[in-house]
Amino acid sequence: MKKQKVVTLDLRGCQSLEEIHQRIKKAFDFPDFYGENWDAFWDLLRNECDMDKVVVLGEEAVSEELKPSVAMINEILQELKEDRAKYGEQIEIELHS
Repeated sequence: MKKQKVVTLDLRGCQSLEEIHQRIKKAFDFPDFYGENWDAFWDLLRNECDMDKVVVLGEEAVSEELKPSVAMINEILQELKEDRAKYGEQIEIELHS
């Protein structure tokens, strides 16, 4: 049986959008050319990642100022889940506050 590949994105303590993107880059093991924007996040997720599960930690712990960014992460992950389902693939998204 194939071992499940899990990516954990820990947002606890993030102070800026730049820091969120740095954590995304590290968690998903994105290449140095990651553009640190939402389009680049989507493109690399869709084309370069083969994870089975994404765990997002600390989304409730971010400041009010960063809540829209957390919402965008969740939206993009949901789009990824729906996109993969079209091809019979599954990805599990787990959100923890």
